[in-house]
Amino acid sequence: MRLILIVLSGLLLLVQFPLWLGRGGWLKVWDLDQQVTSAQKKTDELKARNAKLASEVQDLREGTGAVEERARYELGMIKDNEIFVQILQPKDRNRR
Repeated sequence: MRLILIVLSGLLLLVQFPLWLGRGGWLKVWDLDQQVTSAQKKTDELKARNAKLASEVQDLREGTGAVEERARYELGMIKDNEIFVQILQPKDRNRR
């Protein structure tokens, strides 16, 4: 009886090994699932970035508002009859 129990336990372990650690085992499936989730997250981030860039390209092609905004903020350009006012923040001084 004891021998049958040991043989059956050994067979059970042999059957379980491929299920957990084999080529298509649970651990491999879990790892692949994590990789798929990570890839989907990165894909979603890249799609959002592409949509933002596409809308920026469309703004630059269709209207002058985006070009004017870039000229004002990045190059400091102003229109005729405008006065440029720059407000500087005071430096933080340690008061003791």
